[in-house]
Formats: sequence, structure tokens, C-alpha cells
Amino acid sequence: MNLSSMASGARDAFYTLSVSSGETRNLVLKYFSDLLQENRDGIFAANREDLAEAEASGLAAPLLSRLKLDREKLDHVCDGLRSLASLKDPVGETVFCHEITEGLKLYRVTCPIGVIGIIFESRPDALIQISSLAIKSGNAALLKGGREALRTNQELIRCVRGALRRAGLPEDTAQLLETREDVASMLKEDDKIDLIIPRGSNAFVRYIMDNSRIPVLGHADGICHVYVDAAADPATALKVALDSKVQNLAVCNAEETLLVHEKIAASFLPEFAGLLEKHGVEIRGDEAVRAIIPCVPATEEDWRTEYLDAILSIRIVPSLEAAIEHINRYGSHHTDCIVTTDENSAREFFSRVDSAGVYLNVSTRFADGFVYGLGAEVGIATGKLHARGPMGLDGLTTYKYKLIGHGQTMAEIKSGALKYTHRVLDEKCPL
Repeated sequence: MNLSSMASGARDAFYTLSVSSGETRNLVLKYFSDLLQENRDGIFAANREDLAEAEASGLAAPLLSRLKLDREKLDHVCDGLRSLASLKDPVGETVFCHEITEGLKLYRVTCPIGVIGIIFESRPDALIQISSLAIKSGNAALLKGGREALRTNQELIRCVRGALRRAGLPEDTAQLLETREDVASMLKEDDKIDLIIPRGSNAFVRYIMDNSRIPVLGHADGICHVYVDAAADPATALKVALDSKVQNLAVCNAEETLLVHEKIAASFLPEFAGLLEKHGVEIRGDEAVRAIIPCVPATEEDWRTEYLDAILSIRIVPSLEAAIEHINRYGSHHTDCIVTTDENSAREFFSRVDSAGVYLNVSTRFADGFVYGLGAEVGIATGKLHARGPMGLDGLTTYKYKLIGHGQTMAEIKSGALKYTHRVLDEKCPL
């Protein structure tokens, strides 16, 4: 099937899905979890083939880890599906009710976006999370995972479509794109696709934006920082900075740059370097860092790099102001943390760091839709429009205005026969 036909099928499926009940969409999630478990042997076999080919091609170890789908990961995403089903229906929620004039009521009500094209990395569990979020929120999804995960994704999409079929909904609600040519064709379908969500580097997101008239909601680099302030508790700083880096190297919320105030650097860095060494992490430091601990010289490019690997760049800064300036200049506006006991420093950091997530004394690894209680996430949006940070169900909905009256006319308003009341009412839309 060509991409145009796939997009048309998705559009038709959306019109059916968007008026389905929340109970039916939750049933899809239950069936999806069941089918994943029923077909796990085939899924794991396909994943082993993907892993073998990726390893033979020289894919880096952290990326191989991200590609792997084992029993633990599958059980985790199935738990996520059940958690997602337990959340309230994001569709049809009345955001506000405004009486314009006597008996004329305006409601703002949430609704699905429509057909969404989502491009993501070689992480099979991402397909499960993204497709389930799309279904729960009433959206059709055209899904393109990284080529290294193709066999696994083919098995997973069969489970998604089987769950839709069992629940009596159109299978074309979820479809898998398999080639780069499919992506290029998708970008031209602006009459059928409502939104593109690309996950990847800034350059990749910019390419998508430059080559499509479809609105794009970018999920770009995760260049996350931990700043150890002069007033940091050393034990807390060690825990937070270490977990942010080594708990999972190949994720967008992993720490890529550590900033350390010069007053605490001489006492903090040697102990922290010893911990990093135990985890096999290479340090790239500026001149001031290299005067305290042995490490690889950092370049200007290091401050702009998302490693997704066992590498951490470290810079010593003279002040909180310098740390904030560095983060706003080199960061990707994803997630950044300050470790400090000084409330004023924390307040300034929170106010001035221009990122989707700003943390105090806690690992950047907490930037995650499941952790936030969103059930799952499509990704972490680093822009500022529509959705920001972990993008869950709310980010996959928009709204429409429903105006309900009984014959009122604008002529009556203009003549004074009817007067504006402009009252805010606490009631749900009846339609």
C-alpha cells in the first residue's frame, strides 16, 4: 500500500475512532496487553534478529540496549498499558462554560487532534507507548521507528492492529511506515495528516520542519545538565549527578554536561570522578577541571553534544549566573537540575533556566511520562507551543468550541434586545 492510501485509511479510521467511547478505547489497550503477552515468543525472536544485525553493523552498546526488548521491558510496558487504561478519558472534557447572553452557552471541549505521523528512534517499547497513547486519546497514528527495530516493530504493529480489530475499531488507526521513502511521502500528505511529531536530533527535527507544510511538534536533543552549586550538599550532589548519568546512558533525560561551582570543585570532583570510573564513564573537562582530575580535554562541540553514551562533559563555573548562561546557551531546553541548599539560588535557577523541566536536588532521569503519572509519553517536547515536557494524553488533544442556544441572533445583541451576561458557569457540555 502506498503512503497516500495509508494516510487516507488513517483519516477514515480517525473519524470512527474519534466518536468511540472511552470504554471501547480502554478495551483496545487491554487487548493490546493480552496480545503482547500471547505473542511474546515471536516478538522476542524478531528482536533477537534485529539485535544480531545491529550488532554486526557496529551499533554502539547503549543503542543496542535501547533496541533490546526483553521480558522485563515487555512486562513494564504492559503495566503501562493497564495504567494508561485507568486514566480518565481525555476526550470530551469540558474545559469551561461561558454564558454569553441569557440562555446562550459556550463550551470549550477537548477532542482528538486527528491523524498524527510520529517518527521515533530504534526503541520498540516506544512504539507500544506511542500507539497506545494515540488510541486512548482518539487519534490515528502513522508510526515510523528506526530501521534497526523493523522486525520487532512489524510484530508489535500486528498486536496493535489485532487489538483494534478485537474491539471493533478500524485496524488502520495504527499503521507502520517502513522506509525513509515512506517518511518523505508522509511529509507531503498535508491534506490528510494533522501533525508530525519527530523525535531525534535538532538537525533531524529541522529537516522535517523544512520539508513539510504539516505542523511539526519537535522532540529534539536531550542535552541535560546538572549544576552543583556552591551551597550543594556533597552527598546529595554525588547521588543526583551519578544517577542522572549512569542509570541509563541511552535516553534523552540522561545528564550530558555537569557544571560545578568553583568553590566546591576541588573537593567534589575527585570523588565523583572515582564513581564515574567504576561505571566506565569517560570525562571530558575544561582546563579548570583538568587541573583537578585527569580527563580528556573538552571542546566547544562537547557542550552541544548529546552523547547517549558513557561520556560526560564537565565544566567549572564561577557563579550561578554563569551556570544558567551556559545551560540556556548550549542546552536543548529539555531537563536541567540544580543541586543546592540555598533557596534563593534554587528560585533564581527555576525562574531563569529556559527548559521544559527544571529540577532541584533530583536526578534528571525523572523526566518521564510514566513517572509523571501520564501513563506513558509520546516523547519529551522541547519547544513551547501546544505541549512541553513529557507529552502524554493532554498533549494529544486539542479542543473545539460548542455554542448552544435557542434562537438568539447577533441582531438582538446589537439592538440591545439581548444583553451580554458573560457569566462563567460550572457545568459540562450536554452534547
